[in-house]
Amino acid sequence: MDKRKEANMRVKDNITKSLFDLMHKKSFSNISITELIQTAGVARVSFYRNYDSKEDVLVKLIDDVLEEYRSEIDWSGPDYYTEQNICRSFACFKKYGEFVLDLCEFGYGSILLEKLNRFHEEIAGNMPNSSMDKYYLYMFIGALFNTSIVWLQNGAKEDESEITATFCTICGIFMKKKNCSFPIEEHTV
Repeated sequence: MDKRKEANMRVKDNITKSLFDLMHKKSFSNISITELIQTAGVARVSFYRNYDSKEDVLVKLIDDVLEEYRSEIDWSGPDYYTEQNICRSFACFKKYGEFVLDLCEFGYGSILLEKLNRFHEEIAGNMPNSSMDKYYLYMFIGALFNTSIVWLQNGAKEDESEITATFCTICGIFMKKKNCSFPIEEHTV
């Protein structure tokens, strides 16, 4: 990787970590850009080269994590919603667990959930707004999000495969009862 890109990644990482450190000490609205860049040890121009606002730091963090996740998922099968990809989802939540829990604690979990909705809408493709499958998609996303949050809050004691198996079993049973055509691979015991 080019040295300028590496240096810019370090700047972004410092800004992100500094923002979360400051959010542990004071409310988001009370954090100034000046305080953020001083804490991060970066120049103001470096901040504005990467971000438009403090909120943009959070949004771009989520976007970057989702892009990393997108690059790691298995697209080889006909369906995205396989047990393997759901397990990858839980692994991603665990990898970024501290940021995820902080976002929720600081009242910004809705940004993450909205980004997850958009991500899954892209994967699922076009569905009419009145389609029941669209509701099932949002139920799935909400269940995955809430399960991940509670799992992380409880220390993620179960490994990813264990939480995935339980999640897939419950979602598979629910989807079968509702005769959903939204594809979720059934967990085999």
